[in-house]
Amino acid sequence: MSSPLSPSETRALLERIEHRPIRKLGQNFLIDGNIVRKSLELAKIQTGDTVIEIGPGLGTLTRALLNAGATVYAIEKDKRLAAHILSMEAEFENRLHLLEGDAMDEPRAGLPENSDPFKIVANLPYAISTPWMEAIINGPAPQSMTLMLQKEAAQRFVAQSGSKQLGAISIFLQAAFETPTSHDVAASCFYPKPDVGSRLLNLEAKPTPFYFTKEDRILIRDLFNQRRKQISSLLKKHPAPRAALWLTQLDLLNIDLQSRPEQIALEIWIQLGQT
Repeated sequence: MSSPLSPSETRALLERIEHRPIRKLGQNFLIDGNIVRKSLELAKIQTGDTVIEIGPGLGTLTRALLNAGATVYAIEKDKRLAAHILSMEAEFENRLHLLEGDAMDEPRAGLPENSDPFKIVANLPYAISTPWMEAIINGPAPQSMTLMLQKEAAQRFVAQSGSKQLGAISIFLQAAFETPTSHDVAASCFYPKPDVGSRLLNLEAKPTPFYFTKEDRILIRDLFNQRRKQISSLLKKHPAPRAALWLTQLDLLNIDLQSRPEQIALEIWIQLGQT
């Protein structure tokens, strides 16, 4: 596996392609080879794997995935960086498929809907982590996701019942994925250094994942938007037809109806979704 660019090499490459990192796009480029190797190790990348990458940037992770034998579908919003990634295409025998565009418009980076099982490995632009994640779990699901995230987002994704960090996205994600491994990543692993903490999070699809319907996702999100109120009050006032059904179901399950949404266990949310 080739090593990532050093800080000086990264600066030199950026100068050569006449690009300055754009903060609002989360352009902090990975310069630590150990983190690249750890990402591929956690994702269990093998020859023949199909991988989605979001925001490949200068291509450090992209090249490592390709060198490991994967086929990569990547999406890059920045025109200069996209052109740089395109320059790698000839090396890898049609295993690199780059889409220039916004990952929120194309969360699967152009991967065809009827594709074989796929994985996601990405240094995810921090500003889009939650909406992108919800878009991903609403479609054909990956076998696994190995993601570099803002530490705060990673904590929210794996937050447990009773935590103030628990939100609707925590429920949606944990109903479908296990989160066995995470590693904090120092700011010095990136150029330029980010202002926030980072965490490498590995998620594996459950043997029997559960996916909430669109109707139920809207209802759960509405409940968490008023998370300080009691679940009984929220459900009584909510106009969704299933709100009254859920209130009855919670009573049958002997759940304290004075509980707040964040106090309801994941298993109970899944039972409500199955009602």
